[in-house]
Amino acid sequence: MEEKKGFFKGLLKKFTGGDAAPPTTTQDTPEENPVAPQPIPPATPAMTPPPLPGVEIAPPEEEKKVGLLAKLFGGTDDEPAEPAEKKPGFFERLKRGLSKTSESLVGRIDALLLGKKKIDADTLEELEEILITADLGVPATVDLIRTLEQKLKRNELQDGEMLKKTLKEELTVRLSHEHQALDTSRTTPFVILVIGVNGVGKTTTIGKLACKFRAEGKSVILAAGDTFRAAASEQLVIWGERVGVDVIRGKDGSDPSAVVFDACKAAVARKSDILLVDTAGRLHTKVNLMEELKKIRRIISREIPGAPHETMLILDAATGQNAVNQARIFKEAAEVTGIVLTKLDGTAKGGVVVAIRREFDIPIRYIGIGESIEDLRPFDAVEFVEALF
Repeated sequence: MEEKKGFFKGLLKKFTGGDAAPPTTTQDTPEENPVAPQPIPPATPAMTPPPLPGVEIAPPEEEKKVGLLAKLFGGTDDEPAEPAEKKPGFFERLKRGLSKTSESLVGRIDALLLGKKKIDADTLEELEEILITADLGVPATVDLIRTLEQKLKRNELQDGEMLKKTLKEELTVRLSHEHQALDTSRTTPFVILVIGVNGVGKTTTIGKLACKFRAEGKSVILAAGDTFRAAASEQLVIWGERVGVDVIRGKDGSDPSAVVFDACKAAVARKSDILLVDTAGRLHTKVNLMEELKKIRRIISREIPGAPHETMLILDAATGQNAVNQARIFKEAAEVTGIVLTKLDGTAKGGVVVAIRREFDIPIRYIGIGESIEDLRPFDAVEFVEALF
């Protein structure tokens, strides 16, 4: 009997973690209880509730790690919940998008100025080479270096930090010069003619612009004027369905001028706020295609007096100085009034922004730094330079 008591006493120690009073037992009586009941240990607060069927519960020593009991039985976890990952803002995405350009430009400038206690003419000569190879272009670079040389003579560039600060200020001034955001509210329908060579992202940019205008509460119509590229109209229709706007289209290979004519009629009849006109990608060296673009402009201006109100040239920033050549030819042929620079996130040639503003003084309306809709944003010179440096 003592052996049994010792067994139960040890069992109680396992449950309670210490000494406990010996269990009480009832006297066996054959008349009232033919089967003697087994001793039952008293319930203690240390005991865990029974597990739910099919649920595996972690051992007590791991409760703080997984918090499973708290989730199952309504308790509270000892460990604080991990905060949800915060989506980076546009400025942070802009810095990431311009990282390659920043490494090519600012990284090399930092290497040039490292350890220099005094700025001299040789330093500015080396800086000139860095700016040109970063695709700022020769005219813009010469203009910047002359300004820095004058400041050096006036003893205003005493060290590397002052040189970088001055360079940032001069770039901001040049990019901000007479810059105006696109105002689509001055007339209805506001017609935007979108042009550019093949592969720069015209159709995608149109879709993103339509989404932005719709988010502003404007009614939008898309004109699928690119009737030559295979599936171009279908791509625009997909964007239209995604954004929730109407698309005016014709058959593949049909006259793009006829499509634009129908789109103008529809925009006027439906009192739409904005008409976005896609056009076939054309090389700036193809005279016949450029003449066709002039014909489209004539039809738009005939159906909607004063239109197109914006001729938006889409340029691929990765093409560097070739983008400058495209801008030059298109400006002569199509009276470009605004520029969108796409694919800045994939190139080290983002300095072409400065080259275009310096040579043509055409406003840069938007820049693209990624694939998502949020990555097409209005150009802000101060933000751009800050992100670059």
